[in-house]
Amino acid sequence: MNEDKKKCGLYMRVSTDDQAKEGFSLPEQKERLEAFCKFKNYEIIDYYEDAGISAKTGNHRPEFERLKKDIKSKKINTIVALKLDRITRSIYDWENLITFLDENDAYLDCANDEINTTSANGKMISRLLMSVSQNEIERTSERTKVGMAGAIKSGHIPHKAPLGYKHKDKKLVIDYSTKDIVIRIFDLYYNGYSYQKISNLFNEEKVLGKDNWRDSTIVGIIENEIYKGDFIHGKKTKHPTYYEDVVEPIISKEMWSDCQVQKKKNSRSYKRTLTYLYLQKLKCPKCNRILGGKATTKKNGNAYFYYYCHDCKIQFKENLITDYFSQFIDELTEYDSVVNQFFLPMIKQKFDEPKEQLEKEINEQNNKLERIKKAYINGAFELKEYNEEKKIVEKAISELETQLNNTDFAEDLRFTPKDILLKRDIDYINKLKLNKEYKERTKTWKDYTREEQSELIMKYVDDIELALTGNVIAVKQINFRESICRPCKELYDNGYIDTTKPTLFGNVLGSVRFSNYLPEKEVSEIIMRLRQYYDVHYTEATYYVQDQVFYFNFKEDNSAIVRVFPLKDYYKLDPDNKMETYEFGIIYINEDDKFQMQEIDTAFDYIPDETNDSVIYTKEPTPIPIGVKPVKYFEEKAE
Repeated sequence: MNEDKKKCGLYMRVSTDDQAKEGFSLPEQKERLEAFCKFKNYEIIDYYEDAGISAKTGNHRPEFERLKKDIKSKKINTIVALKLDRITRSIYDWENLITFLDENDAYLDCANDEINTTSANGKMISRLLMSVSQNEIERTSERTKVGMAGAIKSGHIPHKAPLGYKHKDKKLVIDYSTKDIVIRIFDLYYNGYSYQKISNLFNEEKVLGKDNWRDSTIVGIIENEIYKGDFIHGKKTKHPTYYEDVVEPIISKEMWSDCQVQKKKNSRSYKRTLTYLYLQKLKCPKCNRILGGKATTKKNGNAYFYYYCHDCKIQFKENLITDYFSQFIDELTEYDSVVNQFFLPMIKQKFDEPKEQLEKEINEQNNKLERIKKAYINGAFELKEYNEEKKIVEKAISELETQLNNTDFAEDLRFTPKDILLKRDIDYINKLKLNKEYKERTKTWKDYTREEQSELIMKYVDDIELALTGNVIAVKQINFRESICRPCKELYDNGYIDTTKPTLFGNVLGSVRFSNYLPEKEVSEIIMRLRQYYDVHYTEATYYVQDQVFYFNFKEDNSAIVRVFPLKDYYKLDPDNKMETYEFGIIYINEDDKFQMQEIDTAFDYIPDETNDSVIYTKEPTPIPIGVKPVKYFEEKAE
C-alpha cells in the first residue's frame, strides 16, 4: 500500500432491510470502522451516513456523492467501509468507482472483506468478489420473483390493502365495512361525477369520518386494477407483470373499463340519466363474474334495463329481478324506516368496527410508534424522517380513538331493542287507525325514485345469486349484508324484531306479525307503553303444532291482530316440534278504539316513554296519562 498518510472518509449505509439485521446499524458500523482505522493508523477526516437507502443502481445516495466531492477536492484520499456491498452491489457501478478512484489517486479499504484497491492484486480480488456478490443477488432475485408470482396468484398481494380490502391470513380479502364506499365511487364516476366533485361530496358527508378527501385519491381508486380482481406488480418499472383474477373483485371488469373510457369525456358536464338498480349485485350463473348493465330507450321515452355477461353471452331483463323482489319489497321499505331511526345507529359502530378490534388496533399503533422511536435512537432514521413517520402514526391513533369514543356513545344510547319492537307495533296500528296520515308519511317501493330504490338495494343487499336451467335465468338467492343481517337475526332470536308469517286461523288463511319469546315482564312493559297511545287489548290463543293452525275465541268485531308471540321459549323447550300445542299471546286492537293523543304527529314522531309506570297491564282498558320520547333523538344528538 502507498505509504502516504491515509486521510479517511468513513462511509456507512443501511437499507430498510438492513435495519433489522444485527451488526448493520449505523452506530455499530461506525464503532467497527473507527477501531479499524485506529488499527491501521488511518486519520479519520469525516463521516458519511446514508440511512434507509439500498445500493441498487440508480438510487441517489446524498452522502456518498458528498464523499466523492471530498475526494475530488483532496480533502480525503481513502474510503473506509465495512463491506463491499455497503458501497455497491453492481459490477457496472463498481467499475465506474474503480475508474473514479484511479483518476483521483484515491483508495478503498473494507474492514470485513479485507479488500483494498492500492494494488492490482487487490483490485482483481475485489472484482471477483463483486461478481460473486452480484450473481448471488441476481439468483436471489430470480427465486424471489418466482415465489412472489406464486404468492400473488394465490391472493397474497405485497402491498398495503387499498380501500375496500383488508389483509386476512396474508391474503387480500374484501372489507365489507368499506366495500360500499368503493362501489359508490365507481358508480358516481360512471354516472358523470368528476374526481373533484366526488371528493367534495365525500368531504361534505365526512365519509369514514374524514374531511380531507382529494381528487387524487379518487383517481387512484378509479385507476386501480385491483378492484376488478387484477394486480400489476412493478407498475412503475419498465417491465411490470400483470396478474389477472387474483383477488375477489369489488366491481365488474366491464364497469372498470367503462370508467376508464369515461375519463375521455368531460366528466364535469357529462352525467348519465339512467340508474341501474342491481349493478354490482349480480353474478353470472356460469362463470360467477359480476355482470355488466346496459339499457335501451324507446321512442316513447321508456327505458329498459338489461344485465349481461360478455364472456358467457347471457342477457336478461331487469324485471326478472324486480319481480322476485316484489314479494317482500314493501315490507323491506317499511322496515327501513325503523332501521334508519333505531337500528343502524345502535349497530353501526358495534358491528362494523367492534370495540375490541379498535382497542387492539390502537395498541398496535402505539407499539409501532415505540418501534419508530427506537429505530431513530439507533440511527435508522434522520430527524425529518422520524417526525414524518411519527405524525402518520399519531394521526392514525387519533382517528381510532375517535371511532372508539363513538362506539362508547353508541353503547350509551337511550334507545333499546324493545324500542324497535314498540315502534313497529305503533307503526302497524297507525297504518290501521290513521291510514291517510300513514300513507302521507310513509313511502312505499313504488313511491321511490330509481335512485332511491338503488340506494335501498345498495344498503341491504350484498349480492344476488342466479341459477341457469337450460336457457332460463332465475333468482336463486338474495344475500343480504352480514353487518345488517347478523345483528338483525340476533334481535329476532331475542324477540325484539317481528316478521310476517302466513297463518291459518281455523279454516281461514291469513298472515300475522310474529315475534319470538320475551319474558312476561318485558311483554307487560311493551303493552303498558302501547296503551299510552292506543287502547290495545291482550288475549291468548292455542297453536296446534302438527296442523300449524290457530284456534282461539276471538270476537268477530273487525278486531285486528297487532302481533302474536309465544308465551314460553319453545325453541328451547321443544326443538324437534314434538309438543302438540303451543300457547301464544296476542296483542290486538278493536275497530272503535280511538287514538288518545291530541297531536297526530306524536304517533309518528315519538314513542311512549318506558319510565311511565302509571299504566296498568290488564286485559281491560285503563285511562292513562302520556309520556313520550322523541324518535329522532339519535339524529339530533349526532348533529
